Amino acid sequence: MTPTPTATLVARDWAEIQERMLVPLYEAVYDRLEVGPGDRLLDLDCGAGLPLLLAAGRGAVATGVEADPARRALARERLLEVLAAPPEPPAPPRPYDALLAFSPAPAALDAALPAVRRGGAVVLADWGPAERCTVPSVLGGGPAPRDLDALVERAGLRPDGSGRVFCPFGYADVDSAVRGLLSTGLYDAADAADGTADPVLAEKELAEALHPFERSDGAVWLPNIFRYVIARVD
Repeated sequence: MTPTPTATLVARDWAEIQERMLVPLYEAVYDRLEVGPGDRLLDLDCGAGLPLLLAAGRGAVATGVEADPARRALARERLLEVLAAPPEPPAPPRPYDALLAFSPAPAALDAALPAVRRGGAVVLADWGPAERCTVPSVLGGGPAPRDLDALVERAGLRPDGSGRVFCPFGYADVDSAVRGLLSTGLYDAADAADGTADPVLAEKELAEALHPFERSDGAVWLPNIFRYVIARVD
């Protein structure tokens, strides 16, 4: 499937503006797992591939899964290995040591678990407490954070720790903030609640909602806490 021009622009906004906002989360998880040379990682919803690049910088071999063709194309431009869907059973000749699933969909998680070795780590992450996350409130309430512990239990995994990471979303100006936030897809559901979507209206409403978070220099600052859990495959 060839990405549409609009989809390509949104994917580039994600790659150029938004994906770096989650670097503190990626780095905290990699530190916790002690990711290093020889480790094999599988990352669900890897976007344009930044988490794969960070893992490769530590010497790991990382493979991504990204359903969106435009983001997948950008990741492949970075010479990364990115699949359109989780690898199908049987498991690869050498199973993965860790599976990263930030904001995981249960079906995708189920499909990817067979590729992880016994004892391997599974990391799930999502928004933290609502009162500690600015972005969902700016977006009109936003999606409720997933119950990560329930996902671990549902998947038959063994809990092995958790943590919280401060991930502020900082932008040079309101225009950059609007482009970055719209690239997340979080605002789509709010705008399309009546079954329609008006991109111009969405941009206008989001820009207005961001004004209280503008600083004197025009920058926009949105503090957030993300939570992650680590589980093991028995």
